[in-house]
Amino acid sequence: MSAPLTGFAADLGGTKIAAARLEAGVVVERVQAPTDGAAGPEAQVAAIGALLARLGHTRGAPLGVAVAGRIDGAGAWHAVNTGTLPAILGYPLERELTRTLGRARCLNDAAAAGYGEALLGAGRDSDSFAYLTVSTGIGGGLVIGKRLIASGNGLAGHVGFVSNPHASGPCGSGRVATVESVAAGRAIAAAAAEAGHGGDARAVFEAAAEGADWAERIVARSAGAVATLIGDLAATLGLDTVALGGSIGLAPGYLVRVERALAGEPPLFRPRLVAAALGHDGPLVGALAMATGQPGAAASQATLRNSTAPASAAPSQKGRSM
Repeated sequence: MSAPLTGFAADLGGTKIAAARLEAGVVVERVQAPTDGAAGPEAQVAAIGALLARLGHTRGAPLGVAVAGRIDGAGAWHAVNTGTLPAILGYPLERELTRTLGRARCLNDAAAAGYGEALLGAGRDSDSFAYLTVSTGIGGGLVIGKRLIASGNGLAGHVGFVSNPHASGPCGSGRVATVESVAAGRAIAAAAAEAGHGGDARAVFEAAAEGADWAERIVARSAGAVATLIGDLAATLGLDTVALGGSIGLAPGYLVRVERALAGEPPLFRPRLVAAALGHDGPLVGALAMATGQPGAAASQATLRNSTAPASAAPSQKGRSM
């Protein structure tokens, strides 16, 4: 770390908003509240501000904000999965947070978690690192040489939208047969319903743990799709380490299933697979690290600011609860 990681951070997901005060890279105080998914962006900004006020945030204090969705090079917030945050349609989030709370830096929540893990968590000894969150949706943070890969349209790292041979159905991104359409929490619940069983992804995992063959097949298919994604990312980026996070990625037995499926890849395409170390604090740590200009942050910010986001870029939205 180039300087002690001290300041404030917030993380707005599909189900909750968390805020924290950090000292020297450690979360010393944390508060959270449910996300009002139907609320407009102004209300979301107000909710973030209210949580930060409870922590003693003062105007101009270092602040990083991670959000579900796509943050483009101009700091605008976009969402496409309208069932989660339907009112987020290109809102100038970074500008408004800076206006109301003082200087702020915004980025996607999975990207923030990946950056935090690369600096202080499971990827701290890695030179080519990927963080994958497997939850309601699937997202990622790709960190090469301690630099977060970023793009002007904010799509970099949205690895859940990569095509996958295990999949066939539609994806919330508008694509068909993606990793997210077969491996994420929504897909797991949909597969259970199609098999004649109710419940969410958590219920499917519980049924698998109790020995239900139908549930084990669904969970194993999810793990297989994620393993294929890891092999593809290894081929593209030369990864040496991948960390799994999210409520599904960290569910008991899931990492073992992914490892088992990954064993079918040639050795060159099998990076070290570990559990994310920072848990729910990952996006908070990474967002503040980006806001305070930790190693790699300046380069990633320059990539964003010097790129033009195409109007047709496909946005995304993810929650991180099962």
